[in-house]
Amino acid sequence: MLNISLKEWKQFFTSLTGYIALCIFLLATGLLLFVFPDTSILVMGYATLAGFFNIAPWLLIFMVPTITMRSFSEEYKTGTFELLKTLPIRPLVLVYGKYLGALLVVLCLLIPTLLYGVAVESLSALGGIDMGATAGSYLGLFLLGAVFVAIGICVSSSTNNTVVAFIGAAFICYLLFAGFEAVSKLSLFQGKIGYYTEVLGLHFHYKSMSRGVIRIDDIIYFLGVTYSCLYMTKQNIIKR
Repeated sequence: MLNISLKEWKQFFTSLTGYIALCIFLLATGLLLFVFPDTSILVMGYATLAGFFNIAPWLLIFMVPTITMRSFSEEYKTGTFELLKTLPIRPLVLVYGKYLGALLVVLCLLIPTLLYGVAVESLSALGGIDMGATAGSYLGLFLLGAVFVAIGICVSSSTNNTVVAFIGAAFICYLLFAGFEAVSKLSLFQGKIGYYTEVLGLHFHYKSMSRGVIRIDDIIYFLGVTYSCLYMTKQNIIKR
């Protein structure tokens, strides 16, 4: 499994695609956090990374499918999946190997953003940033990225077209992140029904962790969605 993960990680960074994706993510978040006046902390006048944690999920909705779209669809298209079937590799090992490789790439996107926290802390005249909320937000963002990776892997395992894999994964990620919250605000879903509808979405649990409140039910939710997507991916592989 480790060899598969490393292969997946190296494959992404052996072409310009990986470095371009990394640069775009860091450039977009950097501009929004320090340059654009509507979101710049320099204009707001207080030390917080809330702007970064608000915009990062929307960027990951499109960045993660870019990472995962070739995971299985490229194997199907080039015929190398037929070779994989002849090797003594269990479907579950193959799925988790590719998943961990893609998740490692997402981690490479997030780690450099720790410099934003260092920069904001150094610019703060007094008090500094809220470390508890920042730590919770990073954990929530990582778990959110883990769910997006699982979704991307699942969609990629169901098609041999990388474009379809990208569009399908981005759409499902958007739907799970923002769709339930949008539906809960309809007049038809007022009161408890609206609340429970919102709870089904990723954004509700991400917002909870962004406040620095790390609850076991939020973690179980993220892990449950991730496991469900990986299970469906394994079933797709078995059918192939």
